[in-house]
This record gives sequence, C-alpha cells and structure tokens, in this order.
Amino acid sequence: MTKIPESPPSMELYLQGIGDEPGAMFEVIQKVHSPAIGPIDAKGRYLHWDKLKHIEPPEGYTPELYWHAMKASRAALKRYLPFVDKHKERFWFCMPDPLLAQVLWISEQASGALVGEPALADNKAKQRHIINSLIDEAIYSSQLEGASTTRAVAREMIKTERKPVDVSEQMIVNNYRAMLFIREHVDDEITPAMVFALHQILVEGTDIPANRVGVFREAEDNIVIEDHMTGELLHAPPPVDELPWRLVWLCNFINGGIGTVAHALGEDAFLPAVVKAIIAHFMMGYDHPFYDGNGRTARALFYWVMSQEGFWLMEHLSISGEIKKAPVSYSKAYLHAETDDNDVTYFLMHQLDIVLKAIEGLKERLREKADELHETEALLSDSPLAGQLNHRQMALLQNALKNPGQTYTVKSHMNSHRVARQTARTDLTALAEKFGLLVKGVEGRTTVFTAPGDLLQRIKSNC
Repeated sequence: MTKIPESPPSMELYLQGIGDEPGAMFEVIQKVHSPAIGPIDAKGRYLHWDKLKHIEPPEGYTPELYWHAMKASRAALKRYLPFVDKHKERFWFCMPDPLLAQVLWISEQASGALVGEPALADNKAKQRHIINSLIDEAIYSSQLEGASTTRAVAREMIKTERKPVDVSEQMIVNNYRAMLFIREHVDDEITPAMVFALHQILVEGTDIPANRVGVFREAEDNIVIEDHMTGELLHAPPPVDELPWRLVWLCNFINGGIGTVAHALGEDAFLPAVVKAIIAHFMMGYDHPFYDGNGRTARALFYWVMSQEGFWLMEHLSISGEIKKAPVSYSKAYLHAETDDNDVTYFLMHQLDIVLKAIEGLKERLREKADELHETEALLSDSPLAGQLNHRQMALLQNALKNPGQTYTVKSHMNSHRVARQTARTDLTALAEKFGLLVKGVEGRTTVFTAPGDLLQRIKSNC
C-alpha cells in the first residue's frame, strides 16, 4: 500500500510561530544557516520530512527547525531543470556528496569496468548474457505492471518464440521486443515519433484500446494514479493539451539543444549521463502521456538514454528486477519529489541505489557463472568431450545439470545464442546422438531434446 507522504512544514508559518522577538528571530536564522547542517543527515541519507520528523535532531534543534536548516543547505546546491509541473513550478535537484559518489561509481562501472570478467570474456559469452538480461528486464518490467507469468514460463516462451496465450505473456513479449528495438535504434535521435513507436511495441496486443496505442491519452480517459488497495489518489498527471510540448521538451532535453540543462543554466552546465537518464525516466512517469504502459515506457526510455551515452553494461542489468523487490519505495520516490517543492533528488537517489544494486547483483551472477564454467570445464577436462564441445554446448550442459528434465528445441537454442537454425540443430543433435547427453524426442510436431536425470553420470561415462 502506498500513501501520500506528509508535506513538509512551511518556513513562513514557522517564523510566524516564533513571534516578533528580535533575539529569537536572529537565533532561528543562525541555526537555519548553520554550516553544521548539510543536505543529508548524519548517516548520509537524503531524507524527506515524513522520515526526518521521526529521527533525533541535533542538539538545540526541534525536528521542524532541523528540517528548515536542511532545506536551506539543499537550496544552496539547487540546480533547476528545464521542466515544470502542472502548476508551472520548476523541477530541480541537487548533488550532495553521497549522490555524486554514486554517480561517479556507476559511471565507471557501467561504461566498461567489468570487461575482464571471465563470464564476459568473449563476445559470444557476452552476447548470451545480454540476451538473458534483456529477457529478465522484459519479465520484471511487465510484472511491475501486473503481469503474472512466472519467470521460467516467460523465458521458455521468448526462447521458443511461442505465441503468448494471455495478456500477461503478451506484455512480456512486448517488453522484450522493445528492448530489441532500443538496441536497433541506439544511435538514432529520440524523437516524439520514436517514443510513440516504442509505446506501440510495449502495449500492442494487450487490453489497451486500439485507438490508444502509440498516441497520447485523451481527456475523456481521466487517467490518474491511485493506490490499488485504498483507492487514494496519488497523482493526477498534467492535462492532455500540454502533452505535445512536454514530450518535445523531453526529447530535446535528451538529445541536446532547447530544453537541456546547458540551455537552462548556461553553456558550462554539465549533467552526468546517468542523471539525465533518470530524469528522463522521472518526467515520463510524471507526465504519464499514454492511456497505459507509462511505467514500461519510462523504464525503457532510461535504458535507451543510458545506451546512447555508451553505458554498455546496462544491457546486462535488470533495473526492473531491483524495483520489483520494493515497488512501494519506487512510488514513494515520485511522491517525495512532488510533495517537497519538486525536488527530484529523491528520485535520483532512489534510482541510483537501484542501479548500484543491479550492478552488484550482476557481479555476483558473473562470479557464479564463472564458477559454473570452471566446474563444467573441470568435469570435462579428462574427457574426450573436452575438445569436441563448443561454447554453446558447454553452456547448455551447465543449464541442464541444474535443471533435470529441462527441454530444449532448435528454436530455443537459436534464440539463446543468436545462431542459424542449422547450427542450433547440429549442436543439439550431436549432444543427443553422438554423445548421448540429451534425450531426443517429439512433442506434437516439434523435436525436443531433454536433459536426463542421470546427465552427470552420462558425462562421466564419456571420460
């Protein structure tokens, strides 16, 4: 359940409450502008009032005074964005030290620091991992929007190119196609037409009306964001007549030119790529320009911007997988910004933490993959199989050892490794007929290859 956080107390009302005593007013001003109070708390957190009010303030401060001092410190770091809310008030952010540290770390990691990882040692292994990561992002992004299909079923569907049987499966296929669309157009300028094309891919075949696919929502749609359990109104997006210029402004911000930070603040302004991508994500979610699929479009847009900026590692990450672990905090990051003078720093901090966790999760998975690879290589090191199996067959055996009874088809092998049909058929046929490591059979009109329960013994018998 998501609740709208309490709006911060007003500085004007606070000053009215202390009366006209000059000494008291001077003391408040001194404390509000004290260099001892920064934009973050003692634990390095960028807190909203709804959390700050519950922690012990520094000596000599009430919670309210502590808040106003923290706000003053943030105001000194304020950087306005070229976007406005429904009331034409500017969005802004600041970059306290913890945020800047995360930006620098992510910029280093996501632009190539993992090149030496064993599991990404060659282009073929990298390509296989990218495909799996794109599938995962498609699954998790859809599940955030209500898709109920399990990960195992979804992976099978995408790899075998089976037609979706319901809306949940269609959402996942659409998300996967959208990620492939982004890869194909990574070097193209992001225009409103391209965003419409992305949205069309994401929602076609779902329960959205046909006349709302790849176009702006209409006033009659009355699109709002509510809590699913309580029905409380959480966000009413801008009116439909503002959507055309808002999307143009967002695209200009992404591509450079009118609407960029440099345009708003001067030519010397600099915005780190990951910050720009997160702000694009935020604004797409805030504007909510479509009848449905806004969250999926916003997250896909984040990937698109990051990929354009050369952050190749993003193809290996599932941001939605991390968001899915704590979806309420994702919603709260939007609400904290809206209820605190349009301070987008809350959303930046949240999403930077999400990306950081996704990178750490990737590192752990790569270590596991490297261990699995070494185990399989060790198992086959003294076997005649060692020199006869290619990297695709080795990868399949790694999977089969962990999943007895798993079935593989020519099409699933093609899609897992992006190889030709004949290459996939040759790989599987050899594993079944030449080496006896898979069991060949038929399901309907499709030839399937099944991982036997005694696969380990079969491998050893080839030694």
